[in-house]
Amino acid sequence: MAGRVRRPIVGALLLVAAVTGSGPVAARPGADMLLRDQHGTVLARISLPEGSRITLRYRNSLYGSVAEERFVVQKHALRLVELAADERAVLDEYYVVDHPVERTEPGDARAWRGTPRDALALQRLAVAATDLGKRTLIVPGRSPIDLWRLVDDRQPTVFIALQPSG
Repeated sequence: MAGRVRRPIVGALLLVAAVTGSGPVAARPGADMLLRDQHGTVLARISLPEGSRITLRYRNSLYGSVAEERFVVQKHALRLVELAADERAVLDEYYVVDHPVERTEPGDARAWRGTPRDALALQRLAVAATDLGKRTLIVPGRSPIDLWRLVDDRQPTVFIALQPSG
């Protein structure tokens, strides 16, 4: 598409740390996921076994529909493994995905999914937790965490990082 800028994968996130190596994820002792504000104050600490899946859900500002970035927890990193959205265009135009984008399985909250072209493993990421995007962290077995409610609109960044448990 001429004139259209392709946003980097994880368009909704500001990548703050280095990308680490890739490899299979095994179920081992996990990590503590720390959510902090820009002053370093811990907003939440969640212990997760390695191999757990978490989701960052948000409202895409361009399309006004819901999209998700799905991660697997590793000892030192969150590996982006899938992108999902209510509208196919979010995956086709907003993200860089391996094609073809496909319909999700019955029971999935989103209608479309795609595999990220690049296997990113993020040590730390900064999430713009604004009222507009309503970014929410979904951790299986827990109530959703509305990141946008944890911070002030004037300083809406939530930093998510992992540290080994124990």
